[in-house]
Amino acid sequence: MHTSRSALLAWQSDLTWSLFAYHLKRLEPDDFLWEPAAHCWTVRRDADGRWVPDWAETEPDPVPVPTAGWVSWHLGWWLGVTLDHLVGRPPRERTDVAWPGPGGATVDWLRGLRQEWSEVLGGLTDDDLDRAATFPWPQDGEHTVAHMLAWANAELMKNVAEIGQLRLARAASRV
Repeated sequence: MHTSRSALLAWQSDLTWSLFAYHLKRLEPDDFLWEPAAHCWTVRRDADGRWVPDWAETEPDPVPVPTAGWVSWHLGWWLGVTLDHLVGRPPRERTDVAWPGPGGATVDWLRGLRQEWSEVLGGLTDDDLDRAATFPWPQDGEHTVAHMLAWANAELMKNVAEIGQLRLARAASRV
């Protein structure tokens, strides 16, 4: 059986999202802002009431432990910007990606991004995968759309595992 590269990448993404579904169904609003350590990154309301993620232009050492809210914002940010690149929209700036807040609004936001992601992946051909990638690397002639999608799947797996582990740790801390 021959499977196209685009179909394989879409399958891998779908598999990861299916594993994420377990945690998405069980996330409680308080899970998003639970701080697992004193040194952590989260999302906080600014003076206008907008949720703003903690951020540093240079990664701190040690790296702060993120909250599930921060990781969900991060997932929405990179997935949204990757979609922008794939469909030819002007890529949004990090500071323009608004986190919807703890609870169902964020779960719905992520599910909506996943739906758009699946539709875009389903329309790609193997020829599309061979085009030069414009994100997340500078155009260097070495990275293709296939590389970008493989990177996105790896990021998704990492973020899904982080959110799941944070949810499990919070639940276990209350026992």
